[in-house]
Amino acid sequence: MSNVKDFALWTALVTPLKTDGLVDLESLTTLVKQQDAAKNGLLILGSTAEALNLTLKNKKAIIEHVINLKPSSPIMVGVGGHLQEECLEWIAYLETLSIHAYLFVTPLYAKPGPEGQYEWFKTLMDKVTKPVMLYNVPGRTAVPMSTEVVARLKDHKNYWAIKEASGSVEKFKEFLKASGNKPVYCGDDALLSDFVAAGSCGLISVASNAWPKETHLYVQQCLNKTFDAKELWTKASNSLFVTSNPVPVKRLLAERGDIASSRMAPPLSALDMKSAAPVLDADKEVKRWFGGQK
Repeated sequence: MSNVKDFALWTALVTPLKTDGLVDLESLTTLVKQQDAAKNGLLILGSTAEALNLTLKNKKAIIEHVINLKPSSPIMVGVGGHLQEECLEWIAYLETLSIHAYLFVTPLYAKPGPEGQYEWFKTLMDKVTKPVMLYNVPGRTAVPMSTEVVARLKDHKNYWAIKEASGSVEKFKEFLKASGNKPVYCGDDALLSDFVAAGSCGLISVASNAWPKETHLYVQQCLNKTFDAKELWTKASNSLFVTSNPVPVKRLLAERGDIASSRMAPPLSALDMKSAAPVLDADKEVKRWFGGQK
């Protein structure tokens, strides 16, 4: 298997659920095989996976199932919450498994300042043996990750990269500087070309759930500066956020038959997306674009 640091695209994989709310392992197999065929890294149990809305039993079933499929793509696992003891217990379990990296998000709800964030991240990073990507997503955590914290952690033995998902190129530049120009991934599909121009090394993607090979090509073109379909990809990416992520992308996957149901884990609801038209239209456009690249 290639080094995790060689992957420019990681798919923040959704969690397919059956209509009764149980994890749909058959559909999950389909999704993992699609990503593996596209040579995309696998981010399991991140925010797009509704990880905080799943029971510990279900989270363990998901990750053990993915590992047992033996994908050639590396597996990164999300770690997040607001109770550090629970996160440490989760990490202790993950350390017994054949995974390859971690995604640590800023603590939720409490809105810690720089010192609280530093102590949180360092405590978790000290307990693992795999590369760690730190995740800035203030839209979900209510507080941005501190650049001061990044500067203090960048030389930690397990520090690897940042996922920047605030939607700000200027904030991206601040993280890049604070990290000493270590890898910073774009966390917003629609902004990749702008982030690459500012120095980004790749993408952590929602869109690649729906378009694995297409998004892989999109990332390659952005990185080698041959991309010329910004309007199309911006529109397609934005269609996946017409309501709370991952409601739209799961609706599209269900409409196409890639997963059996668009069921969400409460408190999210598939009924919050009244029409599939935006994602179905985007699907046609992305596939038409991809076909024209061959």
